[in-house]
Amino acid sequence: MADSAEFLKTPAVRFVRLLPGPIERVWEFISTPKRLPEWFGGGRIDSRLGGTVELMDGHIRGVVTQWEPPRRLAYTWNVFSPGETRSAYPESYLTLELEPAGDQVRLTLSHLPVLERFETQNAMGWHTFLDLLEAAIKGEPRLPRADYMKRNAERYGVDLQDLAR
Repeated sequence: MADSAEFLKTPAVRFVRLLPGPIERVWEFISTPKRLPEWFGGGRIDSRLGGTVELMDGHIRGVVTQWEPPRRLAYTWNVFSPGETRSAYPESYLTLELEPAGDQVRLTLSHLPVLERFETQNAMGWHTFLDLLEAAIKGEPRLPRADYMKRNAERYGVDLQDLAR
């Protein structure tokens, strides 16, 4: 036990991506249940501070901690296995920030803390979701998620046959 502060470093993943505007359209894709299936695979985010977040058939659950349309959305991120009422993993936080950049929108995604053993998998996953989001916003045909995951697994050195647990 020490009397002085302990300084911690928290592993995190952050992406910055330019997407076609306007900002309200990007906000719609990241925050509304009707658009989530086009890039995230479905779920719901209650559109209010304190609202419920339930994604990927309940695999991800959380609470909206910041709701500032159309610029900032943040929520807790808890990972659950089927049938679990308590997550075996520490709670983390996802923040999505939007900022106009000419006729585009700068999306900054931050996820922290990320357990060190999951850092590359987390980066692969978010890169995959952002690839799907960008294609959806552009109205481009989307490949199956597995195709994006395979490409991004190579980028981050993730073995899809031996994922960290």
